[in-house]
Amino acid sequence: MALAAKDAAERVDQLIILTERLTEVIGRQAQCFELHRPQDAAGLMDEAARLANLYRHESTRVKADNGLIQEAPIELRRKLVAATEAFDGVLERHGRALTAAKFVTEGLVRTIAEEVASQRDQLSGYGPSARAPVAAGAATAITLNRRA
Repeated sequence: MALAAKDAAERVDQLIILTERLTEVIGRQAQCFELHRPQDAAGLMDEAARLANLYRHESTRVKADNGLIQEAPIELRRKLVAATEAFDGVLERHGRALTAAKFVTEGLVRTIAEEVASQRDQLSGYGPSARAPVAAGAATAITLNRRA
């Protein structure tokens, strides 16, 4: 899908609207990660993917043919530059939030795995029928709930 603009000014105006909407959605996702609620960000994935694909397509078209926006009034083009700078800022924020969420998730998985391994290392029962501890380094399977 591509933008349908009759002239450069309309194309720039549509690009501004697209960029601002994408910035808003990505910002909301970043906020969800910052609040430790990634499940809330999942509801925004479809819209974010659709908008990002359209943005990528249109920015590629404009880079290939700068004439698509060259005739637009300078004020509109400046507004597009400002919207793009705001988008770049929210992308950096989103990246930091995702990195933090990944770090926390990996730490939780590691902690769970270590706890499971330590539980398996304990003897079970007393006397001659007691089970021996699992050898160090034995494989341990973990199943996680996707909604957790």
